[in-house]
Amino acid sequence: MKKLVNNLTFWVLTAIISGALLGHFAPSAAVRMEFLGKWFISVVKLFINPIIFLTITLGISSMGDLKKVGRVGGKALLYFEIVTTLALLIGIGVANLIRPGDGVATGNLNGAAVSQYSERAESFSWLKFLADNLTLQVLLVSIVIGIGLSRYPGRERVLDWLTVASKWVFKGLHLVMRFAPIGAFGGMAYTIGKYGIGTLLPLAKLMTTVYATMFLFVFVVLNGVLRYYRISLWSFLKYIRQELLIVLGTSSSEAALPALMEKLERMGCAKPVVGLVVPAGYSFNLDGTTIYLSLATLFLAQVFGVELTGSQILTIIGILMVTSKGAAGVTGSGFVVLASTLTAVRVIPVEGLALLLGVDRFMSEARSITNFIGNAVATIFLANNENAFDRAMMRQAFDESTPPPSIPELPNPEPALSR
Repeated sequence: MKKLVNNLTFWVLTAIISGALLGHFAPSAAVRMEFLGKWFISVVKLFINPIIFLTITLGISSMGDLKKVGRVGGKALLYFEIVTTLALLIGIGVANLIRPGDGVATGNLNGAAVSQYSERAESFSWLKFLADNLTLQVLLVSIVIGIGLSRYPGRERVLDWLTVASKWVFKGLHLVMRFAPIGAFGGMAYTIGKYGIGTLLPLAKLMTTVYATMFLFVFVVLNGVLRYYRISLWSFLKYIRQELLIVLGTSSSEAALPALMEKLERMGCAKPVVGLVVPAGYSFNLDGTTIYLSLATLFLAQVFGVELTGSQILTIIGILMVTSKGAAGVTGSGFVVLASTLTAVRVIPVEGLALLLGVDRFMSEARSITNFIGNAVATIFLANNENAFDRAMMRQAFDESTPPPSIPELPNPEPALSR
């Protein structure tokens, strides 16, 4: 019983169930719990950029061969493009096979509700995306500083200070994560209380299609990626089950991003690989978002009875291959990408986005979890590919049934790519 009481996973799961019950039976009170979820996510966000900066800077500056940094970055971008394109094709294939939009009534669509996304879609630019995406900015700055420190003769003293800072940042993160059940409770209570289970019924077929497609993507595609290096996906999911529940409760992969980076290092992935791949993947490896965008586009075409030609489908694929890379870091950016896609195709009414506004929150959990797992799998794959993975550490991490009760010390940075 004592072990159960001290198990954070148990409390997060209890909080999610409690939030759902409150949302169902007392929706007005549940909606007021929104601030709890927002508060938790905003506090965790404070740790994301410092952890990215410290992890990348320490990792790169402690390496001997900077060519490896460029090689890892190039491989990561190639991997991201291949896997997200595969996710896009899977989403389009499933949408054409199941046709979740057939028979859905459009009713009185509220064009004003989606006008904000249409306006933002028209003004979308990659420069604006970079300016709004602080995580990507920190990633680039960290790489430059890490390279500069690696050539600085007196870098040892600087690295000592950064190592101490890393230790205290992670200690602070562990303290904040003890409040994860509160954030999960607030996020789930708000979702159920505001939108209600009843809003799912008209679009139940779309919801089922989205969740089933992402389930198959994780357990077929991503499982296949890990099996290439003889790693069990199921064992890994059990290892990060606490973080998955936090993502589920808050509908945000950001809420567990710092903890994921720490756990990947603890299971044997080299520090520089984790520091480069995870934050870059947050912007460019959005498997779940890509699947959702492709399904949603064809869903709306089916709702309005638009039979897309082969060239129009290829156009959609081409547009989403580019615009889906910008669907992170900015609130509502997923709808902006979807609006820009519909605008570019010119045959699907943009007002159809109003159909998705009520159920989007319920599908965001599937998107966030798939994005989260996808970035973790990418990191493990690339670490193995670079011979920067310690299988003994992985076995030890997987064998641990529960996290240690004390706050673990962050290991000193090593030239991890030589593992």
